[in-house]
Amino acid sequence: MVPLVHGATYFDRLVSCLVQMRPGDLVMFTDWRGDPDQRLDEHGLEVTTALSEAAGRGVVVKGLVWRSHLDKLSFSEQQNRHLGEEIEAAGGECLLDMRVRPGASHHQKFVVLRHLDRPELDVAFVGGIDLCHSRRDDARHEGDPQKQPMAAVYGERPPWHDIQLMVHGPAVADVEATFRERWEDPAPLSRNPVNVLSERLRHDTRTAGPLPTQQPDPGPRGSANIQLTRTYGNRHPGYPFAPEGERSVARAYTKAVRRAERIIYVEDQYLWNSEIVAPFAEALRSRPSLHLIAVIPHYPDQDGRLSMPPNLVGRQAALNTLYDAAPDRVAVYGVENPAGTPVYVHAKVCVVDDVWASVGSDNINRRSWTHDSELACAVVDDARDTREPHMLDRFGHGARAFARSLRLELGREHLDLDDDTDLIDPSRAFEAFAASAARLQAWHDAGAVGDRPPGRLRPYRRPHLTRRTLAWATPLYRVVYDPDGRPLRMRYARRF
Repeated sequence: MVPLVHGATYFDRLVSCLVQMRPGDLVMFTDWRGDPDQRLDEHGLEVTTALSEAAGRGVVVKGLVWRSHLDKLSFSEQQNRHLGEEIEAAGGECLLDMRVRPGASHHQKFVVLRHLDRPELDVAFVGGIDLCHSRRDDARHEGDPQKQPMAAVYGERPPWHDIQLMVHGPAVADVEATFRERWEDPAPLSRNPVNVLSERLRHDTRTAGPLPTQQPDPGPRGSANIQLTRTYGNRHPGYPFAPEGERSVARAYTKAVRRAERIIYVEDQYLWNSEIVAPFAEALRSRPSLHLIAVIPHYPDQDGRLSMPPNLVGRQAALNTLYDAAPDRVAVYGVENPAGTPVYVHAKVCVVDDVWASVGSDNINRRSWTHDSELACAVVDDARDTREPHMLDRFGHGARAFARSLRLELGREHLDLDDDTDLIDPSRAFEAFAASAARLQAWHDAGAVGDRPPGRLRPYRRPHLTRRTLAWATPLYRVVYDPDGRPLRMRYARRF
């Protein structure tokens, strides 16, 4: 289990694995958005070239990409269709998959590589990084030259912070099983009559071809125990593998957060909805020793007069709930690069007491926990980290190597630190984050005169929407931006 922080790190590792694949090996991938011309490395290798070359060598290439909505709505219908067309021209198969609830999306982003006679090379990449524009950034956060349209505040090359996991061992087969379940779903790829007609006119593939027989699970590798958690909405007709949907992402978060004792560390694109953050607030109220650090985008990715307020409705409610629970033990930050440009935080990370960690495609909002398809890895490592304090939780589990190392790696980057001295203890980490962000904010407030202090975080300024704005933005937020995909009885019971 290796965390690949930043798109450039992930893409480089993905390319190095793809070039090793031989005839008869199998590539399976899913995407929310896929741009055929996205460059994966410094040599200009594009997504479609990497996958098409693999197919040309006799590798079996299968892909599922969300069909998406119209490009004029800032989605990616044309890009996703072109990616599929180019892969199929090379002998692979890539389907545009709209088998979701109305208004939902397939948001899973993973790649599985299985090797016919070399199971030791089997690997899966799971997380929040799409094979598309804007994702190939690195720790310098200078942005991907191949950008996608974003709010003007992010500049010409929007900086992007993200993470993907590189998974080995038996869990690779579990990720493959998720792909196979979706691939073999007998429901039509789309029920929209306009889509169906256009597909027939273009002679698009509308049924999934056979997959090779699944190989035995790879052998154990490393010390991490991995549980896949997922979300599927309550679709009609239901998924064969989840007749009323699935909400194991929500259940895993709720269980882990309610056991928190010392620290919850979160990086998230949204952090929306008072109901969704209620378990966090409950834990903060009941545990006076617990601190919450959250790293989120300073600004939404879209800045239109109609699109921005609904983006802020859920966040305002969520942050109010958290701060009301423990005003002195909640700290929320946004990231900027050394040039002062905001960094868009797209990572989906949670670490609880350095024991449990989750990385995936899921955000902390109602849509990700109930409505769209999502996939995450919840990790508890057998290997312990014995640095003091080595016991953060009240259950005697002790700090684990993966969870603690991930939290420290992210903290070092955000604070521009060379070592972990100020970050291992949760209370000291909370203070270190606060002090670093306060210094950078003071430097900005003073006119950015003199040397810029180290660190990339500034305190997040909570939105305060007027009653008039809330009156029109809240219904739009609830219905379109953050809908509920649970069965009605679960909604009324407020259960997942």
